[in-house]
Amino acid sequence: RRVLFRSRWATAAPAIAHGRALLAAGARVLDVGGESTRPGADPVGAEEEARRVVPVIEALAGEATVSVDTSKATVAAAAIAAGARIVNDVSAGRHDPDMLGTVATAGVGFIGMHMQGEPRTMQRAPRYEDVVGEVTEHLADRLAAAIAAGIDRGAVMLDPGIGFGKIGRAHV
Repeated sequence: RRVLFRSRWATAAPAIAHGRALLAAGARVLDVGGESTRPGADPVGAEEEARRVVPVIEALAGEATVSVDTSKATVAAAAIAAGARIVNDVSAGRHDPDMLGTVATAGVGFIGMHMQGEPRTMQRAPRYEDVVGEVTEHLADRLAAAIAAGIDRGAVMLDPGIGFGKIGRAHV
C-alpha cells in the first residue's frame, strides 16, 4: 500500500499515523510519494516534493522498509538520506538524467516502470502496435541502463505500469 502525503494530508503527522496503521495491518514496505502520478496530475517542484516526503520517511524508516515514489534525483537523494531503501520511479530513470547514478551511488533498490509520456499526459490516446513487446523492450532497455549506471541487477525491479496508459482508452 502507498502512503500518499499531500493528496490526503496537509501535514506529515497523519501520513505517519497512516503508515503506522498499515504496518499494524501487516505491511512491510511503505511507498511514500509527494507528487501524484494519477492521470492528469500536475507536477510538483523538487523542493516541495522533498518537503512533503522527508519527514514521513524519517519517522517510518526505523519501523519498515520505505521506498520513495519520485522521478527526481534530488528528491531521491533527500529521501535516501532520510532512510528510504528503495527508489520507485515511474519514469524508470528517463525523467532525470541523474536518477540512475544517484541510486547506484547510494546502493539502494530501484523500481523502474513503463509509461508513455508523463502522468499528466499518459492517458491521452496512448498507442501500441504490440503492447507486450513494446513494454518488454522498454523495460529491458531501462534494466540495461540501470546496470550500466552501476545499480546491482539484484536491486532492480521492473513494473509494466498496468493502468498507466495501458487500460481504458489505450489503443492496442
